[in-house]
This record gives sequence, structure tokens and C-alpha cells, in this order.
Amino acid sequence: MPLEKLVLEPARAWALWRISEDESTLTNLLDGIEDISDTISNRHKRLEWLAGRVLVSKLFSSMSLTFQGITKDIHGKPFPVGYDYHLSLTHSFPFVAVLVDKHGPAGIDLEQPKDKLLRIAPRVLHAEELEDAGQDITKHCVYWCAKESMIKFHGQKNLVLAENLRVHPFDLGEEGDIRGRIIVSNTERMVPLHYIVTTHFVLVFNQPAIL
Repeated sequence: MPLEKLVLEPARAWALWRISEDESTLTNLLDGIEDISDTISNRHKRLEWLAGRVLVSKLFSSMSLTFQGITKDIHGKPFPVGYDYHLSLTHSFPFVAVLVDKHGPAGIDLEQPKDKLLRIAPRVLHAEELEDAGQDITKHCVYWCAKESMIKFHGQKNLVLAENLRVHPFDLGEEGDIRGRIIVSNTERMVPLHYIVTTHFVLVFNQPAIL
């Protein structure tokens, strides 16, 4: 699995990989720690599931931790077995990314810019965001990934993308910081985000949490 990016910070790290292995190779790399669910029939989804766990294992090794598997809470949010760390995974074949944070919530998302983002934009973006994004598919992709990363950061899925999750308008570049807000029950939580635009995909993840 070729390593595209590995960033280690104090008590926090993220990594990106491009899947090139077959299912058997990825399964062997997990060494029996976790077995893929038989309910995943799609080939690409199975590879993403396996590759995500292999990447967490590799990332943990870089942090001098031992991967023991992944568990989920009642909302489906993943956590590493045996450690009080926050964990977020994302994939868009053939890419997989992982964010680990010891001290605060983690949210990471990647997506490949596609025309469908323009079609669903009225259901996803607030009026101010729609105006800012215009017809720029890449910018729409940044907005989408930002909101998906905030959902993972929040840890619950009962959010309306256009209303509960807001992203401040921004100037698009190859990389930059943007400001997100999670608005629930008349309360707001600011979420600083960072985005990266490549020729193949857009990646967005939260910066260290403002607690």
C-alpha cells in the first residue's frame, strides 16, 4: 500500500494511502486482528474496509502504539480498542485516510470532485455557501468534505447539512484553513478545518479541537 502522506504531531497524526493490494494481501497485513464482515459484498468497499484498518495499524506503529482493532459507540463513531484516542477514517477508492487525536474529537473526509456535487448542492449547502461555491466543482467538494468531517467530529448523525453545519466563505487554493460551525439547539461550536486539494481528490480534516 503506497504511503502518500504521513504527518505526526504531538498526540495527533494523520495519514493517506493509495490502495494497490488485493484483498488477500490486505487481510494478511491485518494478521487476524480484525476480519472483514461478510455483509460487505462490493469489492471496492471490502478493499476500503481492510485498507482503513491496515492504515490505522501503520499509523499506530508510527506513534509507538499497538493496533488492537476498532470498536464503535452507539452512534457508529469508531474508536481504537485499548486506547483513549479519537479516530476518524475516510475513503474514496483508491484512497484511504485516517486521523488520530489523543485529546479531542477527530473528523476527516476525502472525496473526488464530481458533477453530482452540483446536483445535490441545494440540499447540502446554505444559501450563503451556494453563492460562494457557484459552479466550481472543486469548491463544492471542499464544502462537502468540510461538512462530512464535522459530522464525524460531532459524533452523531442527526444533523441537517444545510442548517446545522456551516462553513464560512473562503478563497480556494491548493491548501488552506477554513472555519466551520456546528449549530445544534441554539448552541454553536466553532470547528477549525484544514483542506488540501490534489489532482485526484479533496481532503478536509479538523484542526486541534477548541474545547
